[in-house]
Amino acid sequence: MTDSLTKYRKRFLEEWFDFNGAGMFFIICMTYIALLFVKRIFIIDSIAAFEVLNERGDIWIFDILYGIQYLSVPIFLLWKWTWTTLTLWIGCFMFGYRLHFNQIWKMVMLTEVVFFLPEIAKVLWFTLFYTDPDYNDYMAFYPFSLINLVDYTQIAPKWHYPLKSINIFELLYWPVLALGIYFIGGKKLKISAYIVLSTYVLFFFVWLAFYLAVY
Repeated sequence: MTDSLTKYRKRFLEEWFDFNGAGMFFIICMTYIALLFVKRIFIIDSIAAFEVLNERGDIWIFDILYGIQYLSVPIFLLWKWTWTTLTLWIGCFMFGYRLHFNQIWKMVMLTEVVFFLPEIAKVLWFTLFYTDPDYNDYMAFYPFSLINLVDYTQIAPKWHYPLKSINIFELLYWPVLALGIYFIGGKKLKISAYIVLSTYVLFFFVWLAFYLAVY
């Protein structure tokens, strides 16, 4: 397995990792904005409450609020990637990995594609299967997350975000980050996993605990 990973690591560094950071950032931002637009057109506009607002001419208020989401995409991604990169960089330093901050940043940016999957799944769910949701159903739903195992109307709202955050895509993201650290660092895969577990994963649960404490 190690020899196979070594071969893929070399190919990754030569063919995939030498990408333009600014161009990738633009592509990712536009992908999220496109998904927001699709959700607005095909899901939100079909929700009865918003159809009533549109008929009354009051939908412009929501248009403004929703439009802010488009503008917030690059800001949110910059904040998220900076936090993730910083925690991983500190972890690499603690384990003796001398990786450049911008190397980890590019890796974190590339692994963001994992989170395209739940957004696409949400669009498919509400356009093909659950075609008549109310807005609360839409907001509470996150594909393959813990919140889908409970009735969200029967639990306190402060639990919605943590239960949505613990999902199969987040769990998939952790080994992807470990592989990313392994690929750019060239050290042992086991140590790369320890770095992710002791930094990103640890702070992920600390953040959820903090959120619940201050809600």
